[in-house]
Amino acid sequence: MPLTSRRLRAALLATASVTLVAATLPAPQALGIGDRLFPHLGNPGYDVLSYDISLTYKGRNTEPLDAVTTIDARTTAPLERINLDFARGAVRSVEVNGLPADFATAAEDLVVETPSRLPAGMPVRITVRHTSDPSGDKANGGWVPTADGLAMANQADAAHRVFPGNDHPADKAFFTFRVTAPKNLTVVAGGLPGGKRDDGDTTTWTYRTEHPMATELAQVSIGRSAVLHRTGLRGLPVRDVVPAADRAKLEPWLKKTPAQLDWMEKQVGPYPFETYGLLVADTETGFELETQTLSLFERSLFTGTGYPEWYVDSVMVHELAHQWFGNSVSPQSWSDLWLNEGHATWYEARYAEEHAQKPMERRMREAYARSDTWRAAGGPPARPDVPTPDHKISLFRPVVYDGSALILYALREEIGEAAFDRLERTWVRVHRDGSATTRQFTELASRIAGRDLTAFFDGWLYGTKTPPMPGHPEWRTETPRSAAGGQGPARAPKPE
Repeated sequence: MPLTSRRLRAALLATASVTLVAATLPAPQALGIGDRLFPHLGNPGYDVLSYDISLTYKGRNTEPLDAVTTIDARTTAPLERINLDFARGAVRSVEVNGLPADFATAAEDLVVETPSRLPAGMPVRITVRHTSDPSGDKANGGWVPTADGLAMANQADAAHRVFPGNDHPADKAFFTFRVTAPKNLTVVAGGLPGGKRDDGDTTTWTYRTEHPMATELAQVSIGRSAVLHRTGLRGLPVRDVVPAADRAKLEPWLKKTPAQLDWMEKQVGPYPFETYGLLVADTETGFELETQTLSLFERSLFTGTGYPEWYVDSVMVHELAHQWFGNSVSPQSWSDLWLNEGHATWYEARYAEEHAQKPMERRMREAYARSDTWRAAGGPPARPDVPTPDHKISLFRPVVYDGSALILYALREEIGEAAFDRLERTWVRVHRDGSATTRQFTELASRIAGRDLTAFFDGWLYGTKTPPMPGHPEWRTETPRSAAGGQGPARAPKPE
């Protein structure tokens, strides 16, 4: 049967470059879902249900991983093209519902031409054969090289430097990871193990999530690791992944997790996922990261001498709190980030107050003094300044950490401790496994308080000046000064 022009192009994909294929398509465009901070992040027209990501690691961080990403989705609008976020790696072929599909690149989008027009409401499977390049710099995220392998740090906009997808927390999905690596290495990923298979000198490890996950929270660890197991409340599997040579040195820290889980559950209710643990990586990133079910920590946080015990404990609780705030309940837009970081900082500070006699009121008063400076440096907590081509501000600034915990402190002062406690528990219960907005939080707070809190939240979330602190009319802010505060995701302020 003669090849049609479409089939001929598909047959040539094995030898053609992305640039060649691009010439067969009319003007592909990078799209986005309208996030004011990342206008080209995410893609319209479909909802991802699941990712199945296969990776083959050859034991060298200088060599791209071979990869196959299969995306099951449902269209939400008629589509003749599907845009995927993907920025690093070579695309070898694409199939849509089992048929070869033409593709091209536009900025950081992979643009796929569907074999036929897809109506709204239709299941669609997209299979991309590609490479995944681990050689990027840590500052931009994605793969993070470690002393013995790789880990991931995808927040906020770097998952598409690892695999193609809809890289925005508004579109969460289930994940399966299948990772092939040399037998002398251990692979662990978010979720629970689904078995492993030996094949000559390699082993393929499978992991699956039991809850939907934002792309920015995906985690895969490859290295000479020890995997340590213990049990949390109600039999929860607690799994830590550490450099094998450091397991004894790290044990005094790791054994704290079950008690920290217990403490967090007493604050906000049941842990929302199937497992938890720490991934301690021998690398320097400048931050820790709440990757879902397996939080990423730098080895030096635990083995260095610069941090007192209470501070390390509070950082551990910060990342643990994110499993509720940011992971189970994800931001609908990146302007909602204050909900993630403000809550994680809030519980970090409360833990330090209860366990290390570090007064919350003192920390919040100091934050109040600096709040106007933080707001001036990059915008108020819920309306960060929009980046410009010559100035890409860091989202992870002090105003979304202590500056946003300050909002929660003011809210508790305003509505009372009992109503605040009910709000926190209701928020994580109602929005579990979903994405939620600042407006949904403020409306829920008003309902629970029994009165309209719009004016209160307008000032605290969107004002350029910090409102008066309820119950503390004597608190004063300092005169704003230059303080960009380029703090990364996510570390508590360093102790004095």
